[in-house]
Amino acid sequence: MKSIKTLCLMIALLMSGIGIAQEFQGEAMYKSHRQMNIQFDSTQVNSDMHKRMMDMMKKQFEKTFKLTFNKEESLYKEEEQLESPQPAGMQMVMVDTGGSDILYKNTKDDNFTSQNEVFGKIFLIEDQLEKRDWTLSNETKNIGDYTCYKATYTREQPVVRSFISVNGDNDPEEDENAEPEMEEITVTAWYAPDIPVNNGPGRYQGLPGLILEVNDGPVSLLCSRIILNTKDQIKIEKPSKGKRVNQKEYDEIVDKKMREMNNRYDSDRRNGHNVEIRIGG
Repeated sequence: MKSIKTLCLMIALLMSGIGIAQEFQGEAMYKSHRQMNIQFDSTQVNSDMHKRMMDMMKKQFEKTFKLTFNKEESLYKEEEQLESPQPAGMQMVMVDTGGSDILYKNTKDDNFTSQNEVFGKIFLIEDQLEKRDWTLSNETKNIGDYTCYKATYTREQPVVRSFISVNGDNDPEEDENAEPEMEEITVTAWYAPDIPVNNGPGRYQGLPGLILEVNDGPVSLLCSRIILNTKDQIKIEKPSKGKRVNQKEYDEIVDKKMREMNNRYDSDRRNGHNVEIRIGG
């Protein structure tokens, strides 16, 4: 009889642990930053205009995101903010094709759904999560109240150039048939094992703890606040609005639209101070 009671107690504790694991949930806020090092031709852009443009670009890439998560799923979304006013007499067109308006991830099934609005059209990108070949380190640092461990991986990408044109001048000559110049990027992440989810901001995941900081080339993401096991049950619903495509199809569509936009601006940006900035992702 004693052994039966012990067995029942063990089953009860196991079921209780499973229930706690399933209910584990939280919210994490992240702030993004992008290093900007852009030089302008002093004969076309004076120091005051240069400063205003750099301040505008800095604010454009300083964003706040909320990651809502449980053990298996997450939803990553930018917090709404007022747009920065553009300096008088100057129009700035900024295109960032590397992010997501709403990003749903399922780390158990290794898939994601990303809802992106680009060039006035909404796309729903559905595909598998990219496998990251993380190298774990014993190096630690504290982020808030959490001891975080360092992890890195390397990747190759085409050289990303911030393209500045003023009145259509200084446009770089592009050879569409030329092989893109590649560069190697080391991505560094800091994760907290005390938060047992293999997730993180954006499309960073796959570590034994929530990722609280990412440094990826000129882009950095840092967690500023965490709330775990909130009283209200968190609902995580994948986005469903937009034209359904996979990642490759979406990349091809964006590349084609970018070329069309460049051709259009080549013909009509000759009057006034027009500035175009392309940031690849």
